[in-house]
Amino acid sequence: MVIITAGMIGVGKTTLTAKIADHLGTKAFFEPVGENPVLPLYYSNPKQYGFLLQIYFLNKRFSMIKQALNNDNNVLDRSIYEDALFTRENNAEGNISDTELSVYLKLLDNMMNELSQLPKKAPDLLVYADSDFDTIKYRIKKRGREYEQFDDNPGLQDYYFKMWAAYKKWYQEYNVSPKIRIDLQKYDLTEPKNVDIVLKQIDEALTKIREPQKESL
Repeated sequence: MVIITAGMIGVGKTTLTAKIADHLGTKAFFEPVGENPVLPLYYSNPKQYGFLLQIYFLNKRFSMIKQALNNDNNVLDRSIYEDALFTRENNAEGNISDTELSVYLKLLDNMMNELSQLPKKAPDLLVYADSDFDTIKYRIKKRGREYEQFDDNPGLQDYYFKMWAAYKKWYQEYNVSPKIRIDLQKYDLTEPKNVDIVLKQIDEALTKIREPQKESL
């Protein structure tokens, strides 16, 4: 089965991805952040590098989802299905022009059409990591990536809030696969007992997905 995780930066999504992969004994595809040469440039000048960043991520996420859908049993840390969320927000912020948005959307559409030709056409489950905005801010500060810090950058904090709100709407509208919301504010994954609770929720969701498949065999 292919599982994708989604959620705002700082929510704990990457940790969640690793816990799921370890629990299921499968491969985790992690979002390219640490080795991303464009991301620090974007944070320093989003209007100059917004489009380049989105094309970089789109290319990486397209490669990841193709690998995942062509292989059995893996977990993706963020996926192509939420990529447009960031691009549209960058367009709304003026970081990406309408022309660049149009080019991006046409490229994304071509990629999605190619995915539709694969034997497995969609993931089996979306696991959406959620929390309140104060928790997001706390965790961004705690992990300490210099270019993500917002204390002296109210515009960046405003961008984070808009993305946090946009994610909630995106999750409600997501219909590519079955989905489950995990409350990572209530179930902080630094507590082992919370890890067990969250993994049990995911196991139960997977069981519900597998039951109709078994009946059809």
